[in-house]
Amino acid sequence: MIAMLTGKLAHKAPDFIILDVNGVGYRVQIPFSTYYALPAEGGAVSLQIHTCVKEDAINLYGFRTHKEKELFQLLIGVSGVGPKLANGILSNSEPSELADSLNRGDLARLSAIPGIGKKTAERLVLELKEKVKKLGLTQPQQDAAPAAAKQEIREDVLSALINLGYKESVVQKALGEIRIAEDASVESILKQALKVLMK
Repeated sequence: MIAMLTGKLAHKAPDFIILDVNGVGYRVQIPFSTYYALPAEGGAVSLQIHTCVKEDAINLYGFRTHKEKELFQLLIGVSGVGPKLANGILSNSEPSELADSLNRGDLARLSAIPGIGKKTAERLVLELKEKVKKLGLTQPQQDAAPAAAKQEIREDVLSALINLGYKESVVQKALGEIRIAEDASVESILKQALKVLMK
């Protein structure tokens, strides 16, 4: 069972990388959060790995931190959540934000993640609310208001860009590249998102 890989980044894409470990190329699927933390191709990378063995394939999922890997493993332990969906969930939400949503039972936020319906969101909260507390990922209570405000701005910008004709997955990726400050406005984040989308 592969638990960690360290090597040279031979190729990177938003959903997977090829990691050269002593001349052997490992294809590792990654969430967006890990992609944004990667160096340029040729750089050194060390990733926490979850190995998923199926009858017809062995898939590797890589994460920048052990906490992110633990969260992924909690997600795939929930009925109806496979590795692909768990990876997608982590691509659409930072680990601390996701843990916070689960802790608060924020079904609206969870249901907004592509691939998650209301029933799956309810199941995630029911099964993981207590477990994520043990990971120490949830934000302190005083941070809840700014986090909620940031999330509201993010959702407003997402909605506006979808109405302009952009695909949700493309917009989610663009928003993932933007850091939303506590005093940010919808207009300022919208401008930043449009700059990213027009690259």
